Amino acid sequence: MRAASENKRVCVFTGANSGARAEYTLAAQQLARELVSRDHELVYGGGRVGLMGVLADAVLACGGKVVGVIPEALAAKEVAHQGLTDLRLVTSMHERKALMSDLADAFIALPGGLGTLDEYFEILTWAQLGLHAKPCGMLNICNYFDPLLAFLDRAVAERFVKTEHRAMIITAESPAVLLDRMASYQPPRVQKWIDRKTS
Repeated sequence: MRAASENKRVCVFTGANSGARAEYTLAAQQLARELVSRDHELVYGGGRVGLMGVLADAVLACGGKVVGVIPEALAAKEVAHQGLTDLRLVTSMHERKALMSDLADAFIALPGGLGTLDEYFEILTWAQLGLHAKPCGMLNICNYFDPLLAFLDRAVAERFVKTEHRAMIITAESPAVLLDRMASYQPPRVQKWIDRKTS
C-alpha cells in the first residue's frame, strides 16, 4: 500500500465543460505535466469532454497513466474516454465517489460546476469526519474559488466550520506550488468521529 505522503495517485475533480476562459484549459494542461513529472498517476471521472478530457489527454500525451471512474449511464451516452490506461465502470455516482476515494492518495479541485463541488466537498467532509487523512487541494485559477473560500471563512466566523477544518483546504494558483504544499500536508489532530464501515 502506498504511503499517503507519496501522493502517487492524485484524484482531480473538474468540469465536463471547458469554462469561459482559456486559462482554465492551460491550467489543466500544466497540472497534467506536473503530475507526470512527479510520477503521479491521475484518477478522475472518466469523461472525454470539457476540462476532464483536456486533463486526461494531457496526462496521456506526456506518457502518464490515467484511471477513469464513470457510471454506466454516463458511459452509455458516449462521454466515456476510451483511450485511458484503465476505465472503471460503476453503477452509481455514489459508487464512483467511493472508488475514486479508495484509489487516490490526494485530491484536487480544478474549476468546475455542481458535480465538481459535490465530489470535492464530500471528500472534504470525509476528511473532517476522520475517514481519511489525505490532502485536499484547490487550484485557484483566475481566482475562481475566491467567493467559495470567502463563504467558508464566513462559516468559520459564524461557528459552523472549525478553523482546523477550514485549514484542510490547500490552495494555490500554480500546479507546482499546490503539489508542493500538498506533499507537506499534516492533517488536523481531531478525534475520529466514525469509521468508514459504519458511515
